[in-house]
Amino acid sequence: MIVVFGSLNVDIVLSVPRLPAPGETVINATSQLVPGGKGANQAAAAGRSGGIQTAMYGRVGDDDWATTATALLPSFGVDISGLGRSVQPTGAAAVMVDQAGENAIVVASGANQTATADLVPDHCLGPDCWLILQMEVPLAENWNLVDRARAAGSRIVLNLAPVGPVPDAVLSAIDFLILNEGEAAALCRDKTIDAASDAGRAMALARLYGTTTIVTLGPDGAVAADGIQLWRQASLTVSAIDTTGAGDGFVGAFTVALAEGADLAAALRQGCVAAALSCTILGAQTSYADAETIANHLPDLAPAELGTINQGEQ
Repeated sequence: MIVVFGSLNVDIVLSVPRLPAPGETVINATSQLVPGGKGANQAAAAGRSGGIQTAMYGRVGDDDWATTATALLPSFGVDISGLGRSVQPTGAAAVMVDQAGENAIVVASGANQTATADLVPDHCLGPDCWLILQMEVPLAENWNLVDRARAAGSRIVLNLAPVGPVPDAVLSAIDFLILNEGEAAALCRDKTIDAASDAGRAMALARLYGTTTIVTLGPDGAVAADGIQLWRQASLTVSAIDTTGAGDGFVGAFTVALAEGADLAAALRQGCVAAALSCTILGAQTSYADAETIANHLPDLAPAELGTINQGEQ
């Protein structure tokens, strides 16, 4: 079972010719109102990409946008019966996407800031559970859930997005840490880790905390380290129109692969294929490929390769 504890938003997606400079108004051609939030996106990606039972826990407001924020999850096989309601409004995000597929996002957290770990029942946490966490809900609630999940024997995946402070004890308790390039650099600065590259940061974090660390690299794929070995995974080549939610697509598909018994290299490959395919469709949850589509594209991407940390990357 995959348990996702995290955020649910309504995304206002604005297609613009270019991202505006400070003080500039840019006239956009189209707008969409779609479900989002890192937690909900990762649950959607997990539900779409495999046959593992997936449940989403978090809070939405007692408002009309709650319906929009949760609309797609049941159709992806995600159980939302454990969602709570809040007096705060449903979270919202303004997402600007330019013609190159790059984005700029502002989030109003709303009900997400009232999410509590006790929404996740004890019976969902056990050796068969894979728990996925992000950083868009109160961090103390995340760390509470890490303690409970570790005691119950669950496997824990933390996506450090957006980047924020993480106790050393938490980093040592989780099984997989997933970050992008900027997040990895920020975490290493916070932990006074001196590494010159993404691969070096992944290996340094893995060695220090004993957690398998994955640094996603956008169109350049990902690197992963377990403290001993390093893997380099290229990305599937696509014509990107919107990168929103691609990282969440990686997290969901990567975790499903692990839950289905894949090794780290195979999970990296599945995650990178899913993330790349999501960039070919506007929006986040609406862009995630199903298991059959991902499987059909796996032969188009060479498997991850074992590598080493070069002297200049350390």
